[in-house]
Amino acid sequence: MNRSTKIVATLGPSSNDVATLERLLQAGVNMVRLNFSHGTAQDHLDRAALVREIAKKMNRPIAIMVDLQGPKIRVGKFEKNKIELKNGAKFVLDAECTLGNQNTVGLDYKELPNDVEPGVILLLDDGKVKLQVDRVEGQKVFTTVLVGGTLSNNKGINRQGGGLTAPALTGKDMEDIKVAAKLHADYVAVSFPKSSADMYMARTLLKAAGSKALLIAKIERTEAIANLDDILTATDGIMVARGDLAVEVGDAAVPALQKRMIKAARRLNKLTITATQMMESMISSPVPTRAEVSDVANAVLDGTDAVMLSAETASGQYPVETVESMARVCVEAEKSQDYAVCNAALLEGEYSRIDQTISMAALFASNHLNVKVIAALTQSGSSALWMSRVISGVPIYALTPEAETYNRLALFRDVEPVMLSHDNTDRESLLVRAEVEMLKRGIVQPGDMIAFTFGDVVGMGGGTNCLKIVKAGETKVR
Repeated sequence: MNRSTKIVATLGPSSNDVATLERLLQAGVNMVRLNFSHGTAQDHLDRAALVREIAKKMNRPIAIMVDLQGPKIRVGKFEKNKIELKNGAKFVLDAECTLGNQNTVGLDYKELPNDVEPGVILLLDDGKVKLQVDRVEGQKVFTTVLVGGTLSNNKGINRQGGGLTAPALTGKDMEDIKVAAKLHADYVAVSFPKSSADMYMARTLLKAAGSKALLIAKIERTEAIANLDDILTATDGIMVARGDLAVEVGDAAVPALQKRMIKAARRLNKLTITATQMMESMISSPVPTRAEVSDVANAVLDGTDAVMLSAETASGQYPVETVESMARVCVEAEKSQDYAVCNAALLEGEYSRIDQTISMAALFASNHLNVKVIAALTQSGSSALWMSRVISGVPIYALTPEAETYNRLALFRDVEPVMLSHDNTDRESLLVRAEVEMLKRGIVQPGDMIAFTFGDVVGMGGGTNCLKIVKAGETKVR
């Protein structure tokens, strides 16, 4: 394992065929994102099946994330598809309008007239167009154009500073959660959550649909920042969704918020994905800009689990080259990672569970001994998750018999999943088999030290209570 940070690639027209998908996985993709804002349910079912088939053929763990569309906080369509707005012009947002023109446009988000009042600033198309509300009359919002420009069909609407009441989960999302369960998604991302209640509802719906997918909260509302700790308690991870977030809080605030969010999530043993425009120029360019390289590197140094590509791989001209470039940047950034904080982080932590304490003990011991790798024998992946929250510089191999855990672990920073069936409950035999597998794969060489974590009872989730440090090739069955 030579890269700790994982890469998420969004699938789309540029990455639908078998050859491109194989090249993307070979280039370093660890998780694919199915964007439910586009395409039909059958499209996504077919893509998921194809990804599983290719991953199996390549013997690679690949996670699948379903990204729910969330509320359509957008304007409607125009007669001629787009208009040009000039500074100072008057413009009406009308919830009852069916087809827009130079003076007015309809709303996909019908509740907007109830969510605004005079003086409110509305930001359209990621802030490219700025309107100030003059007055509200019934279903019409009368505005003055502060910053003009091109406005085309179905562009997004944000209220500066937040305050739109749209619920995170729409009727479409509730149906899409059933599709996510059907395609056996490993992760489900919830768009525009405002509080833990949105995440609890999503989890309830997932369980009802028979899914064990982990939940990712996309932090893209002002309210979500205020309720970050509350949301973190109810989710398995967060996405730093910098697009809509930047529009609501201001682009200058995003870098500091990114660092704060990643730090808070790691402290609470949650996963993190950093997203939006990471290599945007590579939609049409074979090489990234220097600013994009720095952006990806900084996310790695912040400790994110994964960096995500959107249009770059979904509709861009260079999807494979983009992944290759991102992988190179991650590797270089990780070379400069400061591991000196590891022991301090371990000593300052408070651990109330036996399995978590064993996991932390493995990290501590590995940093004081010349341990080549940590091998976590795990059912659920929890021990590997806890270890991956501390950036230690020691590779973590998670050996599991569970297919769901195997794919899910593909997102964890510093963790490499390995399938290892538990065909018996003999712990010592299992340890020998794990050693042999790691030697066979070239993960370790004879004489290398391995720190094993495992449970007395093989096959019991949450039962890790043992730490054993051995030299590869020397373990014997008693």
